[in-house]
Amino acid sequence: MITAEQVKDRLDEVIIPHVIRSLTLMNLIRDITITDDSVKIALASAGLDEYSQKWITEKIEESLKGLHDIKNISIDYIDSKPLDLNKVGSVIAVMSGKGGVGKSLVSSITAVALRREGFEVGILDADITGASIPKMFGITERPGGNESGILPVTSKSGIEIMSINLLLPSEDEAVIWRGPLIGKAITQFWEEVLWGRLDYLIVDLPPGTADAPLTVMQSLPISGVIVVFTPQDLTAMIVRKAVKMARQMNKKILGVVENMSYLYVKEIDKKIELFGKSRGEEMATEAGAPLLGKIPVDPDLAALCDAGHIEQYQSDLVEQIGKSLLSSLSLKSSETGR
Repeated sequence: MITAEQVKDRLDEVIIPHVIRSLTLMNLIRDITITDDSVKIALASAGLDEYSQKWITEKIEESLKGLHDIKNISIDYIDSKPLDLNKVGSVIAVMSGKGGVGKSLVSSITAVALRREGFEVGILDADITGASIPKMFGITERPGGNESGILPVTSKSGIEIMSINLLLPSEDEAVIWRGPLIGKAITQFWEEVLWGRLDYLIVDLPPGTADAPLTVMQSLPISGVIVVFTPQDLTAMIVRKAVKMARQMNKKILGVVENMSYLYVKEIDKKIELFGKSRGEEMATEAGAPLLGKIPVDPDLAALCDAGHIEQYQSDLVEQIGKSLLSSLSLKSSETGR
């Protein structure tokens, strides 16, 4: 007689349209009942439109027919909400006290770094009026879903992404919304998107310390914060604002990242500090957190972002940020006893 584990192994091979992840990774398998030569499977319906349900049903039947002794296969879809299905290990917010310092770049590189370490990763683009994450990953596909939930779009390397730009008629459409509406959209991206099983969800925050970042800090179970800055003299004050907000909200600073730290000129083997002397170590001290990395002004990186190929970026920096962040998260877990 077949076992539930054998059935689960076959179900793990069934890929969901749009999101291109398995039933297991999207946490849609609710129950498996085996009686003699019959198998009854209950799946959550969140985010699955009629086409997707039909597709999944056909693929399950094809997959299970390969198991002997099965004569009857029954598949039921149960009403469910994404918030009840999502299992996210750590939610990491990327923030700064001002705009234009590269939060979206750091969010993307962080996600790529964690993905290369073998983790299941997603990005929630909370910068509603300045969304740029889909552009960096070359994603233009609209999310799938139904009245009960939305499916994120998956990047080439397997990173789940949800952004307002994926729901607009065109990526350059202006989002002219007031604070409460922006806050509601961010909350919906957390509660109504089927993220499934993720080790890490990176949240790209809008700049500042006002409504939108406050919504994220209060509404999402933030595990920790990464603060992004650039070397200019104004940075110290801006970093202090972001750090104070995080601390007032009882969120741990996991680390800081200095963007546009320097320009490396290969021909003369020299680093040129275009925006002033690096303040990485100083800002790490201010934040009481490790310096995760210094991102240079890299024309190759800029070109890859413009072309939608950030996942192709090859640099020791990516591995450094990933490992440093994991070390900081590990330290946090040991401190809290988790």
